Amino acid sequence: MKKRTLLGLLMLCCATLFAQENRLINLRMEARADYQSEYRNSSAVNDNSGFKGKFLNIRMDGNITDDFSYSYRQRLNKPNGNASFFDATDWIYLTYTNSNWSLSAGKQVVGIGGYEYDRAPIDLYFCSEYWNNIPCYKIGASVAYTTDSGKDKYLLQVCESPFRDNQFNIENKQMYAYNLMWYGSHGWFNTIYSTNIIEFLPGKYINYIVLGHKVNFGCFSLELDIMNRATDEHAFFGKDMSIMGELQWRPLESLNVFAHVTYDVNNTDAAGDFCVVPGTEITRVGGGVEFYPIKGSPDVRLHLNGCYTYGCNGNSAGALQPEQTILAAGITWRMNLLSLKR
Repeated sequence: MKKRTLLGLLMLCCATLFAQENRLINLRMEARADYQSEYRNSSAVNDNSGFKGKFLNIRMDGNITDDFSYSYRQRLNKPNGNASFFDATDWIYLTYTNSNWSLSAGKQVVGIGGYEYDRAPIDLYFCSEYWNNIPCYKIGASVAYTTDSGKDKYLLQVCESPFRDNQFNIENKQMYAYNLMWYGSHGWFNTIYSTNIIEFLPGKYINYIVLGHKVNFGCFSLELDIMNRATDEHAFFGKDMSIMGELQWRPLESLNVFAHVTYDVNNTDAAGDFCVVPGTEITRVGGGVEFYPIKGSPDVRLHLNGCYTYGCNGNSAGALQPEQTILAAGITWRMNLLSLKR
């Protein structure tokens, strides 16, 4: 019933947009499937091995008028159990743009900096402990200013706290996050910085400073994120943090080779960080190769990758575990379902 309802809504949206002149719609579907093997202490983890349907998403973007645009992405394979269908909606928001300013409202990406966090999950193969535990889509509103050159964008967002998510078992859901971001695009040097004040319990806040950098040089690119987390109960710098880095080498248009490293640490004894818990110091290293078989198109991608994790995770049920090895191969494809341009 839910799938039929979704299909009906999409058909209605498409019909409405076709009936209007000078409108734009871009409707796409994307999917990824992997075959993976996981080992811990050289023993196979059968529950997390074999063929895996990783992602099945539908995305629609377009304009309602010259000033109003929208964006929508639905995770079709995300289980929602007794939760609402809306919980499997990554985002759906409306944006009003006037000159350098824009105002957005709806379910959005929580404004946290860094390139690992910013990339679409379908394009990531293994990530930090922080990335694996932070719910990153919440209802809110944001205002953004883009400079005349288009090289800098500043964004202020107020939204629901990520920690009101059901996985954290917090009864009082009246919690919020306040996020300030800077996107910089300056040729070879690019940035996604943020400072965040996030309510983790009613009236209690954790503060983030996130410095995301991307450097391009020839056929190489380097992404480096540094995230510091602090509460009133523990030291501000260096005790609770994550570092994520990825080096990419693209010798051919159809070939990308990458190495990825993450480091998460929480050497405090105070509550407040639900993503990287106290007693954690864990590192994941790995790499892989991507191949695009269709000349001039990124819509089909083959990948082969692997990673190894070592250290200690204070969360026994965490995504990263000591002596963990994951090997995977798979395919990603994107399909244009409908495109109507001005």
